[in-house]
Amino acid sequence: MIETAACLTIAAAQYPIEFLGDWQRYQEKLTGWVERAVAQGARLLVFPEYASLELASLFPPEVQRSLPGQLEALQDCLPHYRELHRELARRHGVHIVAGSFPVRQEDGSYRNRAYFFSPEGALDYQDKLLMTRFEDEQWGISGSNVLKVFETAFGRIGITICYDSEFPLIARALVEAGAELLLAPSCTETLAGYHRVRIGCQARALENQCYTVQAPTVGEAPWSPAVDLNTGAAAIYAPPDQGLPDSGVVVQGELNVPQWVIGEIDLERVRRVRRDGNVLNHRDWPLQVQRTGGEVVAVRL
Repeated sequence: MIETAACLTIAAAQYPIEFLGDWQRYQEKLTGWVERAVAQGARLLVFPEYASLELASLFPPEVQRSLPGQLEALQDCLPHYRELHRELARRHGVHIVAGSFPVRQEDGSYRNRAYFFSPEGALDYQDKLLMTRFEDEQWGISGSNVLKVFETAFGRIGITICYDSEFPLIARALVEAGAELLLAPSCTETLAGYHRVRIGCQARALENQCYTVQAPTVGEAPWSPAVDLNTGAAAIYAPPDQGLPDSGVVVQGELNVPQWVIGEIDLERVRRVRRDGNVLNHRDWPLQVQRTGGEVVAVRL
């Protein structure tokens, strides 16, 4: 495919959580991952939710074993983390969604934050809105109530972090703000968790006639109480309609294998489907409100 303003090569990471031990090793690892994606033509690189937590391996064992201790210690890494991603995006002329990072707020709470870096060195972020039980009950991560769409040379992009991708109204708000591509960095312990996010991503692609991208963590990290088990496969999904895959799967990785999953999308194809597809889910979304706005009648059979 010849890349145009509507066409984009995306790299979604199946990223292994590893014991690093020092910052230099992390820098070399991340640099190598970015260079391999760029060598395959990727212009947008998506790392998973909580990929940053392997940085807890830089601290003493007592910090590694403590959820509150990890959160506190990781804040010292944050400026270097942002700067490394900013420099790699600028050096290679690509957009990068960094692995989400638990960022401490002024009131002492933490947000699960995915930073988005442009080729010019600009950055912004999307915070996760809805917390899983682990984040809420055991880890004390707080949800946001702010959604953003990111203006890029390829069009408007939204980010739905892991659990957020399982809720239709979050994605719909982004789509109604112009998003044609939704990115879902994820971190799931079990196969069931992976499939929940995958099903959510495919449903959001169908409902909104847009592309969605899932990028998970993979592998085992027994030293970490937060990301000790990681299961998933990266993929790019599309609405199954004219000119798009019948399965809705543009490309998908091999389960739990560390790798980039790279595919090409054409935003003009989803625009055509929204205008004149076999079905018109994007257009007909408001009709469901009209059709279901009245009384639900219970009938005994």
